[in-house]
This record gives sequence, structure tokens and C-alpha cells, in this order.
Amino acid sequence: MSDPIIEKTVDFVRQQLAGAEGGHDWSHIERVWKMAGFIREQEGQGDRMTIDLAALLHDIADPKFNDGDEEKGAALAFDFLTGNGLDLDRAGHIRSIIRYVSYRGGLPQDHIQSIEFQIVQDADRLDAMGAIGIARAFNYGGHKNRPIYDPGVPVREYADPSAYHASAAPTINHFHEKLLRLKALMNTETGKKIARERHAFMLQFLEQFHREADFFRRENSG
Repeated sequence: MSDPIIEKTVDFVRQQLAGAEGGHDWSHIERVWKMAGFIREQEGQGDRMTIDLAALLHDIADPKFNDGDEEKGAALAFDFLTGNGLDLDRAGHIRSIIRYVSYRGGLPQDHIQSIEFQIVQDADRLDAMGAIGIARAFNYGGHKNRPIYDPGVPVREYADPSAYHASAAPTINHFHEKLLRLKALMNTETGKKIARERHAFMLQFLEQFHREADFFRRENSG
């Protein structure tokens, strides 16, 4: 039997994400939760309760689900945890993890560097890679009614997280602006190992995608 606060958190997150788009639904949360637990086991370090709760709660703090508000979700998670009897130190640590765990344009996130943070961040980033990452990217792009591909829209660098979250670039750009950068940003040895395989698969996909999408452009240029 799992700890009662874990069970309550599962129920809370399911309620909070009811109706979420498919890339950020309960299935995503569950994969990140399980991956975080796997990484912890492989690394042999990290407080399990902190990792479990932070992984479960990480997406309710994402600013793209809170009208760009960087604090709202983290505060909601903290209030939920303390209201269910979690000690203040651990709840505060979890609040910090979920406050800074997301990509935010790839800008440096050096506010917190605990092993628990590193594990949860790796687990979340791994779910944005490989076959699942590809599926999630196009699901979210469709949810936002973004074009799949437009060679006239260049890949860009973002000056701050708000510019990154406001981007309406084609989904293929997202691979170059985020997904292909994740391998180099992994924290743990376990995360790095898994990321290498998923990164290689994304490169294969993009090679085939461009072979098909740019077929007539290459034929005409020849």
C-alpha cells in the first residue's frame, strides 16, 4: 500500500488535469512519475517521497497552464501538500522543484540543484524525447492549431521564458528549439543513457520527415 499522501496526490492531480490536452494528461504524469522512480533506483540516491510528489505535481506548476503565471501552480501544490500534513521543509523543496523544472526556452535554471530536482527534471525531459516526445509535440501543436512545418519560419533563440511560451512557431521548429537540445541537458547518468537512444530516434524521424516534406523542392532544384 502506498503512502496516503501519494494516493491523495494522485487523485488531486487527476482532478486538476481533467480535460488536459493529450500531451500533458494523466498518462504523461504517470510516465514521468514512474521514470523518476526508475532513475532514483538506478542512481541510488534521492528522497523517494520528495521525488514521487514532485513528479506527480510538476505540470500543475507549468506557466502555460496558468496564463503565464510562474508562481500560481507552485503555490497551489504547496498549499495542497501542507494541507495534507506534509512537513514544511519537504513541501517547500517540492514547491521549488516544480517551480523550476520546466524547460523555459532552455535558459539556465540554477535556482535549485538538488538530486531530487535533477531526477524529476530528467524524467520530465525524457518524456519529451523519442517516439513519445514526437507524438506529444504534434499533439500539442495541433491543440494550438500550429502548422506542422513551414520552411519560411526560421528556428530562433528566445531571450526569456515568456517569449518561448508565447511562440507560435511550426511544430518542426520545436524539435530544434527544444527537443534536440535535451540530450545535452540531462543531469543524471541514467537520464543521459536513455536520452542518447531517444535523441537518435528523433534524428532519424527528422531525416525522413525532411526527405518527404522537401521532396519536390529538391527535385525542382535538380
